[in-house]
Amino acid sequence: MFKGKLGIIDLSKNKVTIKKTPESLKKLFFGGRGLNSYYLYKMIKPGIDPFSPENVLIFGTGFLTGTLVPNSSRFNVSAKSPETGILGDSNCGGYFAAEMRYAGFDRLIIYGKAKKPCYLYVTDNKIEIKDAGDYWGMDTTDVQQILRKDLGHVEVACCGMAGENLVRFACVRTGVKNAAGRCGLGAVMGSKHLKAIAVKGTQGIQIKHPEEMLETVEQLKEYIMNSKITSILGSVGTPLLYEVSNTLGAIRTKNSQLNAWSESLNAEEIEKHVEKMISCSSCIVHCRHRNMLGGEGPEYTAVGLLGANLGIEDPAEVIELNNVCNELGLDISSSGTILAWAFELYEKGIIDKKFTEEELGFGNFELAKKLLYKISRREGFGDILAESTKNIVRFGEKSKDYLIAVKGLPQSDPHDCRYIKAFALGIATSSRGADHLRSRPTLEIFLRLPQEVKDRIYGKGVPNDPTSYTAKEKTVYFSDNIFAVIDNLGICKFICHGFNSPHFVDYTWMKKLIHCASGWTVKEKDLEDVGKRVIDIERMFNNREGISRKDDTLPKRYFDDPMPLNLSKGHHIDRKEFDKLLTRYYKIRGWTNDGQVKKERVIELEALV
Repeated sequence: MFKGKLGIIDLSKNKVTIKKTPESLKKLFFGGRGLNSYYLYKMIKPGIDPFSPENVLIFGTGFLTGTLVPNSSRFNVSAKSPETGILGDSNCGGYFAAEMRYAGFDRLIIYGKAKKPCYLYVTDNKIEIKDAGDYWGMDTTDVQQILRKDLGHVEVACCGMAGENLVRFACVRTGVKNAAGRCGLGAVMGSKHLKAIAVKGTQGIQIKHPEEMLETVEQLKEYIMNSKITSILGSVGTPLLYEVSNTLGAIRTKNSQLNAWSESLNAEEIEKHVEKMISCSSCIVHCRHRNMLGGEGPEYTAVGLLGANLGIEDPAEVIELNNVCNELGLDISSSGTILAWAFELYEKGIIDKKFTEEELGFGNFELAKKLLYKISRREGFGDILAESTKNIVRFGEKSKDYLIAVKGLPQSDPHDCRYIKAFALGIATSSRGADHLRSRPTLEIFLRLPQEVKDRIYGKGVPNDPTSYTAKEKTVYFSDNIFAVIDNLGICKFICHGFNSPHFVDYTWMKKLIHCASGWTVKEKDLEDVGKRVIDIERMFNNREGISRKDDTLPKRYFDDPMPLNLSKGHHIDRKEFDKLLTRYYKIRGWTNDGQVKKERVIELEALV
């Protein structure tokens, strides 16, 4: 049962080794993000350059990826991040991960650097390192199409021009839209001369209890489809979140100088440019758009960060910027945040034409589009912007005051967190930097839950007021843990308990699915312990790179500038209250007051097989 292999690829030596993952490790982490983080901690020496051959790049599927379980399409790409210098990890959907499992592999661990451009060709129980000279320089769509023409039906994960040129926020892309966007992992591919991984499998996945699995899956499908949020996501996708956030006054606008923007980017306006809704492998939600401009998307992140955050109102222009990022292999979140940062710095006179070569300003679609191309090619000012948050050194210490980032990672969430205190704590403590998908407690703002429901989810004492600091450490703690487990299983967070709904896949459903698939009997506490194990391993990696309490903070603007518009007007993050909240979070995590994993816990986790 679940005998997927571990492929270890040394590009420097042109060598492939195939091993088995110890069952003891699977029971400790299951797969996905957790096992990736475990291997990174074991294999990477602290202090290495992320672009060096010593960096380790891992593609890891989840424990249930590729099975009949709804929305089980996910995989994680992990390495030391060239954007932040700490743990880099990104979660992705599509069809690549299921195909990888059908070829017999759960995980690919890649290190070294090829002498010339290459790609990996993964078929049933076999990995080949092949010449990619003919594919180097192609955008992400072309390389996938030509590899399919050359190899037959394959699923491909690749980097674009941005990755080849070591743009620090280059993504890994698969399919028309799916991207492992965060942390610059496409640039790690480029640094290793690895253009793509093409996979083709025919083996399927053996299930321990197939009849029980079929019955459980049908029950779960019915449960998910009975939720209102499922039908809404299947109709308009994630852009539905824009209107909610905008009405509240929690949408990052013009580099968070404002907190509300135009209704022209509401979901109903985006829909006018949508051809149809599509899905990832095994998905029953169908939240993705195929747009009429030749691509997929936009997601809420693109609407917020390539629209409101850049001062752009036309949905067609936002969609085109979304498509450009996807073609070039650029992370949308970092692209929108870094451009907005540069625009404000120029307007405030902190940088000038000595750097930029031309006038910068919000609301200029053509300028934004041109800069995205320049970034991907590292041309002119684009070469500077390609360095992402590391430009603090070049632009001067004052520029840091206007940067919406944590631990060197531009904030992924279009939400302005000054109103939502649990969101603020979550992005401050996230293992990869300012990222909402590690602990996003959506229930804080989108639903006014009965107190007894909230108590059951987060524990007693968490008020329904999103602006309160009281007990919000419990909210983030719960979300951290369960989202880590769902990432390990390879299931989309959109059907995870606590992400968009107080229902969906919770620990009870997880243990049923795990038993059906593997025959293993696990308790809910065992699953929560898996989540805690992942969070601690990731923190250990970051502690080793110098991360401590001083880094679990927020952009200066969130502390010092009250929000100016709408229902959230006047709100900001109080430094003293946030500091107390952070202390309570460390306590519930079992970390030291300086944000270090305690020595006894480090010894325990380092002793794992």
